[in-house]
Amino acid sequence: MKNTPKRCRHRHPSGVTLLELSIVITVLLAMISVLFIGARAWSRGADRAACIMIQRNVQISVRSYQNLYGYNPGSIPMADGGTQSIAQHLLDKGYISPECFATITGTELCPGGGTYSIDQIDVFPPMGTVYARCSFETTRRHSLDAGVDW
Repeated sequence: MKNTPKRCRHRHPSGVTLLELSIVITVLLAMISVLFIGARAWSRGADRAACIMIQRNVQISVRSYQNLYGYNPGSIPMADGGTQSIAQHLLDKGYISPECFATITGTELCPGGGTYSIDQIDVFPPMGTVYARCSFETTRRHSLDAGVDW
């Protein structure tokens, strides 16, 4: 029997090359950046929705109080507890929570970081006008839809 030399087979080492590793890392970083962009957009949308809900709840409270006590738009409430502030009346009578009161009076910020302002704190707004406005209503579209008749 002849002794034939075995052919040496070149085997590639098992493992990942530097090029493959960099491609995988690049793809993962791209996917993570897309995830963060989407999460930021979702967060802004949630802040906008919360801001609009605060405006809506305050507006409903103002109109309910106005209708219950027979005030007309543009009128001033009677002094109750030493104040004519509509927001203070709403808080005292339980129409809004202390958190909502702090937000609309400027003690706390809007969920998006803005502040609320009230044109005339002791005058019921005319129909179609919002009582409390967010400072971001033009820049970040925290305003209510134009079709809302309040």
